[in-house]
Amino acid sequence: MSTLLERITIDSNICHGKACIRHMRWPVEIIIDLIASGMSFEDIEQDHPELEREDILAALAYAKITLSGKSLLEIN
Repeated sequence: MSTLLERITIDSNICHGKACIRHMRWPVEIIIDLIASGMSFEDIEQDHPELEREDILAALAYAKITLSGKSLLEIN
């Protein structure tokens, strides 16, 4: 899981410091929203070719950690 979490970046200059995918302007919350809307991984990858399957998995892993009450600092 730690390899996936390396894809999650937090930079105060990108998306107001929200957790994003690989320094891109793709907040984790948007990836979760796409999944919640019913999009499959394949749908997301087709509509947004800059995203990779591992990015989607990283967003889910980050969401799980956040819901558990931990932070990236505690995990890494």
